[in-house]
Amino acid sequence: MTPLNPTAFNLPERLAAKAEPVLISRDEEHFSAIANSLETQIADLVRHLDIQRKAPGGKGQEGVERDAEIRRITSRLRLMQRYGIDLCLGRMVMTGSPEPVYIGRIGLTDPAGNRLLVDWRAPASEPFFAATHANTMGLASRRRYRWAKGRVGDYWDEVFTAEGLESRAALDDQSAFIASLGENRSPKMRDVLGTIQADQDAIIRAGSRGALVVDGGPGTGKTVVALHRAAYLLYADPRLGERRGAVLFVGPHQPYLAYVADVLPSLGEEGVQGCTLRDLVTEGNAAVPEADPEVARLKSLAAMVKAIEPAVAMYEQPPSQGMLVQTPWAELWLGPADWADAFGAAEPGTAHNEARDQVWEALLELLAGKLAEDNGHEADEAGDVPLDLLRRALLQNTDLAQAFNQAWPVFDAAILVANLWSAPKYLQACAPWLTGEQVDLLQRDDPRAWSDADLPLLDAARQRLGDPLASRRRQAHLAAVAEEREQMARVVDELIAADDDGTGLVTMLRQPDLQPVIIDEDALAFNDPDLLAGPFAHIVVDEAQELTDAQWHMLLGRCPSRSFTIVGDRAQARHGFTESWEQRLGRLGFRGTTLASLNINYRTPAEVMVEAEPVIRAVLPDANVPTSVRGTGIPVLHGHVSELETVLGKWFSAHEDGEGIACVIGDPAFKATDRINSLTPALAKGLEFDLVVLINPQDFGNGIEGAVDRYVSMTRATQQLVVLIDATAQVTP
Repeated sequence: MTPLNPTAFNLPERLAAKAEPVLISRDEEHFSAIANSLETQIADLVRHLDIQRKAPGGKGQEGVERDAEIRRITSRLRLMQRYGIDLCLGRMVMTGSPEPVYIGRIGLTDPAGNRLLVDWRAPASEPFFAATHANTMGLASRRRYRWAKGRVGDYWDEVFTAEGLESRAALDDQSAFIASLGENRSPKMRDVLGTIQADQDAIIRAGSRGALVVDGGPGTGKTVVALHRAAYLLYADPRLGERRGAVLFVGPHQPYLAYVADVLPSLGEEGVQGCTLRDLVTEGNAAVPEADPEVARLKSLAAMVKAIEPAVAMYEQPPSQGMLVQTPWAELWLGPADWADAFGAAEPGTAHNEARDQVWEALLELLAGKLAEDNGHEADEAGDVPLDLLRRALLQNTDLAQAFNQAWPVFDAAILVANLWSAPKYLQACAPWLTGEQVDLLQRDDPRAWSDADLPLLDAARQRLGDPLASRRRQAHLAAVAEEREQMARVVDELIAADDDGTGLVTMLRQPDLQPVIIDEDALAFNDPDLLAGPFAHIVVDEAQELTDAQWHMLLGRCPSRSFTIVGDRAQARHGFTESWEQRLGRLGFRGTTLASLNINYRTPAEVMVEAEPVIRAVLPDANVPTSVRGTGIPVLHGHVSELETVLGKWFSAHEDGEGIACVIGDPAFKATDRINSLTPALAKGLEFDLVVLINPQDFGNGIEGAVDRYVSMTRATQQLVVLIDATAQVTP
């Protein structure tokens, strides 16, 4: 927790006018009250957490609620200890009300119940972020704080009415927001709670139903808006906040996820799952880029994903020939119609491997019924043959097992997809729209040498097939439960035998209603859940313009409600994006898509955008190039690649305080350091740096892909851009 200071303000000498008591004394008193309340609440939370952790775990819903309470307390405690009084973002004064309302990262009250901070996500906080001079929302004034090491290093006042001007405001030529844009970057993205703009706030607070597309060019704040939106929805939408892991955040690559990792915890939310598309599939880590563009194109199509269904259905066909099933009591005829009836017992929507148990049970019941009929008994009896003996005999019948395994085999997703790339006739039958040449092109010597283009197909196959070990796990679980019940029965018998009259309280242990209480079947389960399997109540997708149709199916299958926040820029699509967002998403199955545009570049200086804009317009004349709101006065520098060390040396000399980060893009031989990254254009996407040095950008490629890589790389700079090329090289538009 940030240590408390005698005064919460630490204004430099140049801001001495802002340190006048008439301007800050009310804030000092309020911060003192916040500090006292925090101290009390932290102590209470620590005690409460200790009590919860020592309490019995409970079962079922009781255990779930206990775990949820522990997570809630831990998350709130961690946030309080991380920030201290700098939980406060700012204050606002409403027209006709002289008392300021203080806005915080969380809501906070004092022991008497007086409100000290209003949670930034609460409806009452909205004017603090959304009010403009065109729409004041009843605001007279607002103040935003800049915190440094637990103290206010600066603050900015903004007035909306004459009343606000009269209420002791310290006005600046520079707003809090513009000042924040010029700050040095760090290896981790920061939240922007103190400087959210009205256009961003409207997107953050939009409802969660359907798909919301946040479209905007470089530097418009798409990513940070998406992260804040995830935190807002978890607070405002009970459907999302009622269970842990309800929201999935999908980023383009691991450096990006590491960069944004601190934002949601700083907003008080730690239950969001973050991943890349590769993380959704076991084979993702080892998959290599697909080298053949045509193979990549074919596998990116939704039609190819849909080929998984007929590929699996071929292994769910009832035998067309009947068979005699030998039992110790009689020979039972299992005809084609019987097989068909048993296969029809699989519940719709059940994964192939899980449905296998349902079909097998239907077969056993059908054969038991036939034996009963042969013996002249009712269909639910086997006559003189105990059902457990008949079941055991059928389980040991190798002919029946072999016939069933051939008709409905246990299948692994990797085997199924590999079969498509090694059996041309099988692929043609599953994807009849492919030409013969295309079928041959998709065949490979090693069908399990996975590329990134295979991942959506592997994912679809795994979703359709389910766990190949599910049946084995289920049987092991049932055996463990049966053993536990048998052990309990022996203990109960011993307790009753030790009871003098056999009518004591221990006899209640035989009551059926007590069995689930005594035996915790959930505790006997031993398979770990796949946290990325879903379903999720809401999915946030950043850099969504890069997703293929096949990759979209990976996400749609994990979010049945189709509740998405989709963040992207069509002009940054490396392989082109000729449709509108509505056309693209409508073709994938989204309905009622809402589009929100961000057109102001808050990150990239005007000097950089002047050179970056022609690069993208050369290939995409209608690109949504945002307008920069600031300049740095630092021109884009051009030079020879031999000057790299000189450029970096000058930057280091100007940043000896350890602030700021830089990035070299396009030089694989350059070794990264603590403050200088070395990335490809693709891995730089979504990140930002104070200094960006491009090495031979003409080598990034031609056409749309090359132009997008150059445009994206240039617009990562927040302060300075340097372009270094070989003396004889020519940059290709």
